[in-house]
Amino acid sequence: MAEMVSAGDFRNGLTIELDNNIFQVIEFQHVKPGKGAAFVRTKLKNIKSGGVVEKTFRPTEKCPQAHIEKKDMQYLYSDGELFHFMDEETYDQIALSADQVGDSLKFVKENDVVKILSHNGEVFAMEPPMFVELEITDTEPGFKGDTATGATKPATVETGATVYVPLFVETGNRISIDTRTGEYLKRV
Repeated sequence: MAEMVSAGDFRNGLTIELDNNIFQVIEFQHVKPGKGAAFVRTKLKNIKSGGVVEKTFRPTEKCPQAHIEKKDMQYLYSDGELFHFMDEETYDQIALSADQVGDSLKFVKENDVVKILSHNGEVFAMEPPMFVELEITDTEPGFKGDTATGATKPATVETGATVYVPLFVETGNRISIDTRTGEYLKRV
């Protein structure tokens, strides 16, 4: 039986089960009106569909807490339709569709380790590593003497994604990228 959590104890990042879906609390506010009962106003993100809903609860209202499992798995390859991952402990393999993977693989190359998120055995998402190092396969050459601070140019990395990099970065350089924002961090 899932552990119950009352709305009065909500905190950001908590995952709950509601209407046969899993939601993550992304914002909450305890409201005590002058008249009437206090309530908790929340913004909840449906972690399977990504949609955000607003909902109010009585502070004593209870929801089952959803336990999300995160497992490290190695990204093996894509066959064009499915993306294949392997559990490095058990060698079990799973395949996810493009819908399940979304944009998460933009900066992930074969053999990288990602986190696979599941609830009750149902995989609903994957998280790339926070930081990755990738080689630049194509970018315009920078111009000598062009040192405009903050000026950037598009560059293609080995996974096929586009990143904006400073003008001094060249094809063949390896760079570090923050996968949450897609931002260039540094040359490595």
